[in-house]
Amino acid sequence: MYDTIKVLASQLLMPLPVSLGLMALGLALMAWRCRRAGVAAAAIGLAILVLASLGGVAERLLGPLEARHPALEALPEEELAAVVVLGGGWRPEAPRSSVSRLNDSSAIRLMEGIRLWRQHPELPLVVTGASRDPDIAPVARGYAAAAAELGVPEGRLMVLDWPTDTGLEAQAVREALGEGARVVLVTSASHMPRSMRHFRQAGLEPLAAPTHYLTQHDQTGQLRHWVPSATHLRKSERALYEALGLLAVGWEHQD
Repeated sequence: MYDTIKVLASQLLMPLPVSLGLMALGLALMAWRCRRAGVAAAAIGLAILVLASLGGVAERLLGPLEARHPALEALPEEELAAVVVLGGGWRPEAPRSSVSRLNDSSAIRLMEGIRLWRQHPELPLVVTGASRDPDIAPVARGYAAAAAELGVPEGRLMVLDWPTDTGLEAQAVREALGEGARVVLVTSASHMPRSMRHFRQAGLEPLAAPTHYLTQHDQTGQLRHWVPSATHLRKSERALYEALGLLAVGWEHQD
């Protein structure tokens, strides 16, 4: 129940639901003859939606999260316990190849994890992630199938297919590798700050290897960067989702 409430709350606090809610409230207030309050609520809702859909706003919201940890070009010459790829999304029943069943973020995470693992193939490649929907197979299984087809030996794969969120993934890795394990942590750049906090709180020593960047700094001078679009709205949503996630991690740790 807690997980359901957490997911629902995070979705309702995204720009689009908030904007639509304010505009609906504005229409209701105008219908109740509270014209001034109704116009104000609708205008605020529209302004939130437009601002969140602008590239300049979205990049400034998401950019600091993605820049928190630098990209990892090569593994350091130090003792490491594993390369860990965090879960994402996939379509297990889709009539596609194993890699194509993974969504964008999952496929890029796995590719980055394998790239780094190939630098030290004696390490285990740990793939994690389940689904909150019991009818959907764990994404860790999809990772394992794709990794095997991409040349990762079965003996080097460690599949943790029960964690349903990042905190549980950190606990699962600690149980599998031991407290204090030094692991290479692969996930989306915007998700990395929250993931690093979870893994450190679990008693692990993560080395950040961010990937799947959404910000595009080279487009800031182009006119289309300031035209509202669903692509920019998605970036704003990602930034707000991760910001809320970081707040939740802090509250859970205080408890």
